[in-house]
Amino acid sequence: QVQLVESGGGLVQAGDSLRLSCTASGRTFSEAAMGWFRQAPGKEREFVSGVSRSGERYYADSVKGRFTISRDNAKNTVSLQMNSLKPDDTAVYYCAKTRRVAFFASYAYVSNQNSYETWGQGTQVTVVS
Repeated sequence: QVQLVESGGGLVQAGDSLRLSCTASGRTFSEAAMGWFRQAPGKEREFVSGVSRSGERYYADSVKGRFTISRDNAKNTVSLQMNSLKPDDTAVYYCAKTRRVAFFASYAYVSNQNSYETWGQGTQVTVVS
C-alpha cells in the first residue's frame, strides 16, 4: 500500500519561504502524476500545484511565480518550494499521487482532486503578517 509522508510545514512571517517535501513508499511513483493541494479553515480543499510524469508543471494562479514544484523519481519525492509567502497561503497542505497515468497529463487532469488516489496526512503552513 502506497503511503505519502509530508514534511516541512511551519509558522513563518509574510515574505518568508518554506519548502515542503513529500516522500512516497512503493514502486509506482514514477508512473504517477503528483500534486499539492491545500485547505484553509472554513474553505474547501483547492489545487496548488502538480507535476506530470513528463515533468510538466502546473500551478494555481494564486501561487504562480511564487511556488515551484519539483519531483525526483530516484528518491520518490516531490517538493514544493514556496517563496514570498502571504497570510492567504495559510492552510494545511496535502501531497497527493494519482493512479498510473499517461506520460503527459493536462492541467485539467492534474488539478482535479478526483484524479488522485493516495493522499498524505497534511502539513500545516501558517503565515503571519
